[in-house]
Amino acid sequence: MTEQTNPEVFDGTPEPEPQQVAALDVAQVKMVLEAALLSSPEPLTVLQLKRLFAGEVDADTLRKVLDEMRGEWEARPIELTSVASGWRFRVKPEYQPYLDRISSEKPPRYSRAVLETLAIIAYRQPVTRGDIEDVRGVAVSPATLNALVERGWIEAIGHRETPGRPAIFATTKKFLDDLNLRSLEELPPLEELQSTVLAQLPAVAPSEDGAPLSESELPSHEG
Repeated sequence: MTEQTNPEVFDGTPEPEPQQVAALDVAQVKMVLEAALLSSPEPLTVLQLKRLFAGEVDADTLRKVLDEMRGEWEARPIELTSVASGWRFRVKPEYQPYLDRISSEKPPRYSRAVLETLAIIAYRQPVTRGDIEDVRGVAVSPATLNALVERGWIEAIGHRETPGRPAIFATTKKFLDDLNLRSLEELPPLEELQSTVLAQLPAVAPSEDGAPLSESELPSHEG
């Protein structure tokens, strides 16, 4: 009679343990995030950063770690910020003038007309060229709008269904990124916008066709 083997009887051979993925510690997560963000020329979203860890770190944990990192970098000349397009490191504005001295790239020069047009679009968007002219009281040249389009700060988002179907303009995520903002709701009061933009554009051409807008001339952003 053939002897039956009981599969439940231990035969002395240890059973293989289930494979476990070692959890990354917070310090390692921070180092990986710093490497990715410092090496990226553009802001990175939480979804993009999540891919760094192959599913081992969830989005909520990443946000908490990023907030911790932001506090840890506060005393340094480089800061971690959350903008419209994601997270990024940037040089604090007060240190940028020093770096400009060794940069081979000259900052662009924009007329006061360009900055006024940008302010109108930012606070009144979506708007057409005709809307801008109504506020400024003077004609807006194609070059003025093109300067903002080329900078990546505005874009045509459609056409108004009126005679001529004029293009409708609005600001972009890059505009918010360059001003270190996450949304239009964070736009500063009008009187502060110009100084904020000027901080990003150190060299601005003299006024060409009119004085800067006042708060009474340009109502607050309506959404």
